[in-house]
Amino acid sequence: MFLLMRSLLVIFASASGYFIVYEIAGTNLAIIGLISGLLISILALLFEDRVKRTPLRIVLGGAAGLIIGLIVANLLTYPIMLNFNDRYIELAAYLLTNIIIGYIGLSIGMKKGDEFNSEWLASLFADRGRGSSEKPAGKAPVLAPLIVDTSVIIDGRIAEVCETGFLEGSLMVPQFVLQELQYIADSGDPIKRARGKRGLDVLKQIQTNRKTTVEITDRDFPEIREVDSKLVALAKEIEGRIITNDANLNKVAELHGVKVLNLNKLATAMKPVVLPGEIMNILVLKEGKEHGQGVGYLEDGTMVVIDNGREFVGKSIDVNITSVLQTTGGRMIFSKTKEDLRRAAFQ
Repeated sequence: MFLLMRSLLVIFASASGYFIVYEIAGTNLAIIGLISGLLISILALLFEDRVKRTPLRIVLGGAAGLIIGLIVANLLTYPIMLNFNDRYIELAAYLLTNIIIGYIGLSIGMKKGDEFNSEWLASLFADRGRGSSEKPAGKAPVLAPLIVDTSVIIDGRIAEVCETGFLEGSLMVPQFVLQELQYIADSGDPIKRARGKRGLDVLKQIQTNRKTTVEITDRDFPEIREVDSKLVALAKEIEGRIITNDANLNKVAELHGVKVLNLNKLATAMKPVVLPGEIMNILVLKEGKEHGQGVGYLEDGTMVVIDNGREFVGKSIDVNITSVLQTTGGRMIFSKTKEDLRRAAFQ
């Protein structure tokens, strides 16, 4: 059905172009109208595929710009053509002005549509709906979009965070970030290629999540080469926030006054608090580096070193926390078995 509709569009556009030029210029140039209608229909189909992947605000902005551009083109051309009686000149003038000014209107409309903040408009109408005499008890702030870094997409944890619904606001993925992901996915290095493909899969998973809105933006900064610098420039331009797990980007963004959400800091903050003296049940998974030590892990991946726990490898035992060490690589928890505590108590 969809293929039939596309075929009918091509046939109708070609026939329309033929008969329009036939009425204006006669049989000799009617074939030009046929070819023009065919090319226009093909461009329309290509434009349709592009529109399907474009946010609604950009589509509306482009449509408004195109309509205004065509109106201006015809208003400018009509009085000029009153002084000419040649059909060929009239046809060429109308086509040229409509194409050039229509394209300019479309381009400007799409650009301004991308800059349009729909949340601001919604809040404006909401304020008017309350009435001028009613004082609002409180106004919810408009959340700036979260600009997603390449590293945080490849990391993959952002998809699980989006599933929880804790992230408020829309996720903005710049086109240059997608290009970097595609470049990594096409790399000759198998490790990089796997990371790039994983990032594309994670992004697709986020797009299918109804709790999160993903926007693809074409905004770019050709004068800037580094992706991290482009992210900072974009965040400053739209007053957005960057979500990343790159420590260096985090520092650079903060120096520029850009707000940053760091997933690594979030993961550290969400780790359970463990205090010396607590009793925990730990599965001893392997031997430790020191003699007699056993090693287990908490649910968040924190390593628990157990003195004299080697003999309990493969078993779950109760341990007593003796100390907690915070390192650059994360936390380490040191503990002793309850049997060691009993022996120490009787000595």
